[in-house]
Amino acid sequence: MDPTTARGGAAGPAWDRLGRLALQQAAGLSAPSPGAPGLCLTCFGPAAAGRVRCFQCELHRQCAPGALASVVLPAAYAVKGGPHARRLWTYKSGQPGAAAAGHALTVLLLVFLREHGPCLWHRAGWASPRAGPTHLAVVPSNRGRAGVHPLRVLAEPYLRLPWAALAARPGADGRARDLDPERFTAPRLDGARVLLLDDTWATGASVQSAAMTLRAAGAAAVAAVVLGRHLRRPGPAAAAFSPGQCAIHRPGR
Repeated sequence: MDPTTARGGAAGPAWDRLGRLALQQAAGLSAPSPGAPGLCLTCFGPAAAGRVRCFQCELHRQCAPGALASVVLPAAYAVKGGPHARRLWTYKSGQPGAAAAGHALTVLLLVFLREHGPCLWHRAGWASPRAGPTHLAVVPSNRGRAGVHPLRVLAEPYLRLPWAALAARPGADGRARDLDPERFTAPRLDGARVLLLDDTWATGASVQSAAMTLRAAGAAAVAAVVLGRHLRRPGPAAAAFSPGQCAIHRPGR
């Protein structure tokens, strides 16, 4: 099972079951509405009136032009206190419920990549929507967690692509809210198209710092998928989550 390749393909019992499980989560999820006004063009969080990007994303764009992720696509909003935000915390907490939360997030990620991977590749400007990524990476933990990142643990059994060895640089401040091209390290990735995964986006500094590292290592493009774009409260541009719809694609388009 490799949902990073393309939307569609032969439907089977496994995908049918995953689709049903994703729909079970939908009642507690909200997501960016495609084409809705008032959303940041980069992270799809709220942007101030008259602005096309939120303050943080505009600041990142000005500080590192051409060095950031080609496109960022959140699977859903993680509203403070909501079920999705709780799952994103619980799955890596080691507390009761962690396994169930991890299972739900795995379903969400796989279905989202299968349905909207081509949306991502197309928006990133890759030569063909079916070209897909050549490498995968997960943004390293900002808490100095040892071992493999929990999100990679969830995704690795299902994604058949090589993983870029993106790692936190020893001594780097993982909690910094500013861009830092020295926060992470990566091996040479000349010409690679990297699908960069993260579980949460608050200011975007971690994801974009990771993208800068990957580009400095030679990656030709970086496309980021974030499981939850954190919000304090859902805004008027938030829509009910649907597996067939993402921030840059609505069914029928």
